[in-house]
Amino acid sequence: MDILDQWLWRQEYWLPPGISWEDMSKVAGASCPRPRDLTLSLPIAVAFIGLRYIFERCIAVPLSRHLGVRDRIRVPVFPSPKLEAFYMQHRPREPSQSEMTTLVKQSGFTKRQVEFWFRHRRNLDRPSSTTKFCEACWRFVFYLMSFSFGLLSLIDKPWFWDQRECWRGYPQQPVEQAHFWYYLIELGFYWSLLLCVSVDVKRKDFKEQIVHHIATIFLLGFSYCSNYVRVGTLVMLVHDSSDFLLESAKMFNYAGWKKTCDSLFVIFAVVFLVTRLVVFPSKIINTTLILSMEIFQPFMGYYFFNALLLVLQALHIFWAWLILRMVYKFLFLGKLEKDERSDDSLEDEEDCEEEQSSWKKREVVLNSKLSSLTSSCVMNTLTRQRANSSSRLPKAR
Repeated sequence: MDILDQWLWRQEYWLPPGISWEDMSKVAGASCPRPRDLTLSLPIAVAFIGLRYIFERCIAVPLSRHLGVRDRIRVPVFPSPKLEAFYMQHRPREPSQSEMTTLVKQSGFTKRQVEFWFRHRRNLDRPSSTTKFCEACWRFVFYLMSFSFGLLSLIDKPWFWDQRECWRGYPQQPVEQAHFWYYLIELGFYWSLLLCVSVDVKRKDFKEQIVHHIATIFLLGFSYCSNYVRVGTLVMLVHDSSDFLLESAKMFNYAGWKKTCDSLFVIFAVVFLVTRLVVFPSKIINTTLILSMEIFQPFMGYYFFNALLLVLQALHIFWAWLILRMVYKFLFLGKLEKDERSDDSLEDEEDCEEEQSSWKKREVVLNSKLSSLTSSCVMNTLTRQRANSSSRLPKAR
């Protein structure tokens, strides 16, 4: 503990110059934010994981069936211990040419059969539509409740309307009970997302999602210890304002409600671009980077907090680019073909299989039509021959 007090919890790191931990406890009293409060977020994260398990099976799955979510039937691959061992060890990487030659010799399959086996094996690991619906449904419920709770707790606060109020009396500002739990619940939720990242649906921005979760956890934890709580509540509210719209659009997309999905996505795109590219930099970052300097001198926590906000803003720009690509497709192609954050290789494989199956179906239909046409031609020929022979019989007589 002495080492932590000497290195980690040094007041020069967390508080402005001239302010000590004793000053914080004397002024704010029992409502003073204490670093040890953050340990409560870990059992909250575990509770979220258990609650999510129950919610998905008792509520999300029946709701998916009610809305019409259907999972595609996937044909299992032919059992091959050698290929399975290689796949489990190197997934999702494709085997190289030398490895492909070795696998062909070990399995006794042809090269084309091995490629076919790996393509179908990867498709078996793809999450089903029901799985993706349940994940989106869980996040939708949390983000909607979090946004509603945050808005109700902040709508009557002066710093919600005037961001200069975030620094009035800083850092000796008491933390209200509602904002205390707002912080811990949000922090516990992002801990649960980080702990479940290996089992959740992997998308194109998988690495960016991990960076986002880690940056958010550090941002919430540091802002609480440094009593940046007023600004932190605004940051959480801005993020939750568009997240539940995105998750609701995903839910209806998996259910096949294309018009509803497209409408929700347009609303989400507008809200996201306004809140993340306009409100967040002009109100939040401007407040912490510039307006705060009117109250205190820069310290290490000032630079650390603003660096995390800039990391989040860089991620916002990246996601805004993906969203604008989807909006472009929606405006000029007339529909949203797929989520820009999805795994392209897996989607392409399934689309290829669907195209092949559709061609097979067309081939069967064409063959049946050709056979019926051929049989009808044969019958017509036979009928004409019989008619001609019957017309000759009276003359012969």
